[in-house]
Amino acid sequence: MTLLQLFKNISIYVRPYRWLIILALILTFIGALTAQVNAYVLQYTVNSIASLVEQHKPLSEGLNIVAIITIILLSKEIINILISFGQKFFGEKIRIMISKDLAQKVIEKVLSYRMAFFTADESGSGKLQTRIDQGVSSLTRTVQSFFIDIFPLFTSAIVAMLGMFNANYRVGLVALCIVPIYFFISQRQAKKLKGARRNIRSYRENKSGGIINILESISVIKSFNREDIEAKKQLELQTALTDTQMRTRSTNFKFDALKTFTEQIGVVIIIILTAYLVLSGQMQIGAIMLHIMLFNNVTAPIRQLHRIYDEVNDALIYAEGFFDIMNSDHQTEQSGNYRPEKIEGKFELRDVNFSYPNGTKALFNANMTILPNKITALVGLSGAGKSTVINLLDKFYEPTEGEILLDGVPLRDYDTKYLRENIGLVLQKNHIFSGTIAENIFYGKPDASYEDMVEAAKQAFIHEQVINLPDGYESSALLLSGGQQQRIAIARLFLKKPPIIFLDEPTASLDAIATEQIKNSLDAIKKDRTVIIISHSISQFIDSEMIYVLKQGRVLEHGTHEDVYKQNGAYREIFDAAARSLNVERISGTMVNK
Repeated sequence: MTLLQLFKNISIYVRPYRWLIILALILTFIGALTAQVNAYVLQYTVNSIASLVEQHKPLSEGLNIVAIITIILLSKEIINILISFGQKFFGEKIRIMISKDLAQKVIEKVLSYRMAFFTADESGSGKLQTRIDQGVSSLTRTVQSFFIDIFPLFTSAIVAMLGMFNANYRVGLVALCIVPIYFFISQRQAKKLKGARRNIRSYRENKSGGIINILESISVIKSFNREDIEAKKQLELQTALTDTQMRTRSTNFKFDALKTFTEQIGVVIIIILTAYLVLSGQMQIGAIMLHIMLFNNVTAPIRQLHRIYDEVNDALIYAEGFFDIMNSDHQTEQSGNYRPEKIEGKFELRDVNFSYPNGTKALFNANMTILPNKITALVGLSGAGKSTVINLLDKFYEPTEGEILLDGVPLRDYDTKYLRENIGLVLQKNHIFSGTIAENIFYGKPDASYEDMVEAAKQAFIHEQVINLPDGYESSALLLSGGQQQRIAIARLFLKKPPIIFLDEPTASLDAIATEQIKNSLDAIKKDRTVIIISHSISQFIDSEMIYVLKQGRVLEHGTHEDVYKQNGAYREIFDAAARSLNVERISGTMVNK
């Protein structure tokens, strides 16, 4: 990303605060003028005192000059304090407001993207978090630096340069020649460090992702005694990051020394030139101080140029990742406009092929008809494509080829928000948000009444356990066990009461009694609804009115339990294996003899 592209991308976030910016610019211009006062006051002081000394004037006249100088300098300092306060206040306000807008906008953008964005290799949670955090931080810091540091400094430098030319064009030319050399060195420094900065960004993203992975996998790491291995992985990342940072610092130190040397050459030349002009009678002695101080005002931004370049280049590097997220419009979730008064729930998959963003092919020429108000089971071994079908029906992804219809209308034509309002989804592992139990259940229907929420909890057989907690429904949902959290997710479904239900191993993490209770509740809510269920449990799919058997992304068999079982294919193999794993004969014998 170039500097021009950076300002173009960030300009839309700066524009709403243009009046604050105008005020900051006015203060900047006034500050640039007052910054030159010391130089001219010093010139006047030196010339006046030198003249008094030559003429042997009394001390009282000298004190008058000192009094005038004191009043001017104190007045200037008071004005500078006010200007500095205004610049910092407006600059900080601009930074805070833009930071808020950037952070909010990127969250809204991320929430609008389809699932393919999040499953891409470059969109891991650690990488996204680093790009967002570093992007917002570096961009807002750049905006603040521009109005508090960069623009004021360079405005002051331009005014000082004009002052030097006005006093003596030859001295001004010396300063004008030194500045481009300094800029050239700084530009070479920036180019030299560009690749290193990219590597640092990558290392930081991987480090952040690695830490998140450790925290999420800590129980597995400890159970296998793999602490040393994980620590070594992080050490390798940290070492690579540290080595790159040290090489960056070394390069900075070399270029900074060269820039300091260049600046001092300019100071020496100006001293020699102004001394010659004074000795030749072309200038008064005060002009030496005037030009040195004005040149100091010219080189002030140059002395900080390396820091400015560091911040700008950090912004350019992190802005690339940040605006990659912001401008991924092709990743935005697509939505149609079709919103029927009622959804019946008939799904049709016609010659559907699907591949995930990483290239993994999940479905091959899949054809299904899921009838409304019926229970359809998707059966198959892990990786058969069952969850992929649900992901497609919920519009998390779009088919690579083929078409999906809902009530005879292409699924892509449906308003996505409206579609999902009519679908209830329960996964094998449902996410529980930070907050109370009540807030997590209300997530299914935020405008529901408290009584409805409690009733949903009762239907999910979690109410009795919740009311026994010290804070009841105001207890933190994250403190619940895995099985209890699953019931909270199922309670959301009962509260929402959608016409279409997708159940992906809904009782996998529950104990036997809880499974029976939830199965009874699910059986009640399944009535007069289109239900698609994925389960390895015989009790979950045996009562389905239609079964589709998938293997490696292909639909091999379909029909009722009896019909598919008689085909002596994949379904019978899965069913018999499930029955053997339950030791059905022993269980039957126990039930008969009890």
